[in-house]
Amino acid sequence: MKQIILQPVLSEKSLAGTENNKYIFVVADSANKHEVTSALEAMYKIEVTKVNMLNTQPYNRMVRGRNMAHSKGVKKAIVTIKKGQKIEGFEFKD
Repeated sequence: MKQIILQPVLSEKSLAGTENNKYIFVVADSANKHEVTSALEAMYKIEVTKVNMLNTQPYNRMVRGRNMAHSKGVKKAIVTIKKGQKIEGFEFKD
């Protein structure tokens, strides 16, 4: 079985979305909404209500004024789960 969910996105913006039951994951480039839903339900024992997918474009950026660094484009899934459920590891720690 191929790996669908590569890693969770743990940024300030993604952690703020957990209040609305939305979680963001980096997924495989070939993954679709049905595969993401079944993988998350099996992995975290939750009920997924909605999945939105987006592709981020690769880009180049300057490093120290002259060198170019290349950023790889990735595919992300924004997953909405049923109210009252939550995924452990996605909480703010003060």
